[in-house]
Amino acid sequence: MSTFPWLTALWLLPLIGALVVMLLPARSGTAAKGAALVVSVLVLVIGVGLAAGFEAGGEQYQFVESHAWIPAFGTRYILGLDGIALSLVLLTAVLAPLLLAAGWNDVRVDDRPKGIHTYVSLILVVESMVLISFLALDVFLFYIFFEAMLIPMYFLIGGFGHTKGPKRSAAALKFLLYNLFGGLVMLVAVIGLYVVTAGADSPFESGTFDVREIASAVASGSLVIDAPIANALFLGFMFAFAVKAPLWPFHTWLPGAAVEATPASAVLMMAVVDKVGTFAMLRYCLQLFPDASTYFAPLVITLAVIAIVYGALCAIGQIDMMRLIAYTSISHFGFIILGIFVMTTQGQAGSALYMVNHGLSTAALFLVAGFLVSRTGSRLIADHGGVQKLAPVLAGTFLVAGLATLSLPGLAPFISEFLVLIGTFGQYPVAAVVATSALVLSAIYILWLYQRVMGGPEKGEHGKKVHDLVPREVAVMAPLIVLLIVLGLYPKPALDVITPAVSATVSVEQEMHGETGAQR
Repeated sequence: MSTFPWLTALWLLPLIGALVVMLLPARSGTAAKGAALVVSVLVLVIGVGLAAGFEAGGEQYQFVESHAWIPAFGTRYILGLDGIALSLVLLTAVLAPLLLAAGWNDVRVDDRPKGIHTYVSLILVVESMVLISFLALDVFLFYIFFEAMLIPMYFLIGGFGHTKGPKRSAAALKFLLYNLFGGLVMLVAVIGLYVVTAGADSPFESGTFDVREIASAVASGSLVIDAPIANALFLGFMFAFAVKAPLWPFHTWLPGAAVEATPASAVLMMAVVDKVGTFAMLRYCLQLFPDASTYFAPLVITLAVIAIVYGALCAIGQIDMMRLIAYTSISHFGFIILGIFVMTTQGQAGSALYMVNHGLSTAALFLVAGFLVSRTGSRLIADHGGVQKLAPVLAGTFLVAGLATLSLPGLAPFISEFLVLIGTFGQYPVAAVVATSALVLSAIYILWLYQRVMGGPEKGEHGKKVHDLVPREVAVMAPLIVLLIVLGLYPKPALDVITPAVSATVSVEQEMHGETGAQR
């Protein structure tokens, strides 16, 4: 596999597929959906092939592709795959066909000319841009697609959804403006990083954006960035990633965007797009600015703990089922960011695994809730009841997805949350204890939600509309449930791939601060 540009094929295939879909005749909506689904499955096949050829104990970055791009700016087209990126590439590749199948009836042929074509094409474009963001080893290349993915995501939120009107447009615009502002701040930091690498004291002949070279030079001490400058650059990158993630208090765009979008688009945003922010914290913030990361770690950890508790409390108080699930993601992202910045191998391995497990659990819960809402036409919890009598398979799937969300032992999120808390306790015991309180809060909001929606008497007209999952919906939910169980009972293959990449990140911190592995 090493002689063929498989990484380029991986991200370029869905982009070409989106173009092909848009060229299909306007009335061929079913063909457009089928073509998009085939493309996404082919991407999954390539992803599985890359995973099969990946050596867990080999080089940190594998399948590397490097070509000249804009030499005058010191930027190259460089792609590479490490264990963390591989796990997120597989998550993206698995979810894309499931989301296309889940959203099969989200757009009708008579809604607008080529509406179906546009919808599925936008999903493929987002997939393409997320994949290259995980693969990019050039900071400027990463930045281009970090920003570009906002445009198709904006149209997915604002152009398609269950409701029409100013709320949906406002939610899409808020999503775009928040993330664009974060990206503009990051652009200043990207330029600043280039200036630093092109400085008189730099070991490079000219400025560079190669994350491998910069991280190696910083770790070895051949590139020394003055503390005030490093802190400013770190904050520029971190701000953009915190908005994307989203981290409290930069989270306010998420609930509205998640509720107004279709369930498939909302899952694409929360389970895939937002992971680019937390992934980038590991790859860029910690490796390029290790001293600044350590300096600001207490602040970031404080914000993460607040997000954990705040998201859980807000979820308990929601009357809208979809908004409740959106707030649970804010709490879970707090766990992910907490694990990243405790600077321990356990914490960061737990965070990387949490990114995958959160994607699976959120997809399962949000999609099955979306299937229920599509039947009743209401997102209000009070409008539902007695579903377990009418649709036992739907109710059972909802229960398993909910139990995964509250990190029940035996399901995938448990081990990742456990690793984060263990990794946190040795360094920040108070933060670990406070974060643990969210376990109780999550049990409250999930079990109470299940009791109100699935238990009790049927709710009149809404109850009459409920029927069980159809074969297409079962085909969407079954792989998610299986993965949640398999990764919950046997997470070793995932951790074997993730841990070496995490260890390389932690070793930079140890080398910079002269700490031993035992101390970590």
